[in-house]
Amino acid sequence: MSVVVTGATGHLGRLVVDGLLAVLPADQVVATVRDKARAADLAERGVELRVADYDRPETLADVFRAGDVVLLISGSEVGRRVPQHTAVIDAAKDAGVARLVYTGVLGGPDADFRLADEHKVTEQAILDSGLAYTFLRNGWYHENYTAQIPVQLEHGVAGSAGDGRIGSASRADYAAAAVTVLTTDGHEGRAYELSGDHAWTLAEYAAELSRQSGREVAHQDVPAEVLEGILTGAGVPAPVAGILVDVDVSGIRRGLLAGTTDDLSRLIGRPTTPLADAIGAALAG
Repeated sequence: MSVVVTGATGHLGRLVVDGLLAVLPADQVVATVRDKARAADLAERGVELRVADYDRPETLADVFRAGDVVLLISGSEVGRRVPQHTAVIDAAKDAGVARLVYTGVLGGPDADFRLADEHKVTEQAILDSGLAYTFLRNGWYHENYTAQIPVQLEHGVAGSAGDGRIGSASRADYAAAAVTVLTTDGHEGRAYELSGDHAWTLAEYAAELSRQSGREVAHQDVPAEVLEGILTGAGVPAPVAGILVDVDVSGIRRGLLAGTTDDLSRLIGRPTTPLADAIGAALAG
């Protein structure tokens, strides 16, 4: 039996593989990748590489083995994820994998903002497949904001979330939870609502960034159409910009990404990474 990580060269996938190698022999870890050259370092560490492309179902036919535990990391291409994920689910079922673990979104079927739509369809497809499963419903990542710090220092923090709170955690926290679920018993048929220990507002984020950077970073709560214009002006494709604005208006503003459980800290066996630490790390480069 192997633990198979799909999308293993992505930000989350690499962290999961690193975590698996800390607790499993390398010959029990498999990484699926589109391009083996991008994962040469993983191969050097003893990880088996299998080539697979979500957009080419034929490449998935021999990727999984009977008894494997598979982590399906959701695709990054909004609007294409349902057929991509369905192809993986079908291949996993055909292979007879032991369990399929899926990274969805906080709230699962109760999340009614647009970004959640494809995740809800994927969860239902997994249920319909009859496969043993675990759902990791990830909340927002600190990095969704800290990756934009250079721009924020110049132009401030803009959003349409009002006083809505964000229960984010670090990408490494979510990866650690995945490692726990992939390598320990008792998670079959479970859905975990994963979020950080402390939720914050965009105004509080701007204040913390100001404190740590020594520069005044203003927070502007703007109408949805203004935020959409800011995003498209920065080069974000219009469909994606619309979805991101909807996250603010329909998700964060309404409290749907604030988090309500301690599932994440319990799975990783420690407190989640504070936002202030993530800001400090990003500023330090």
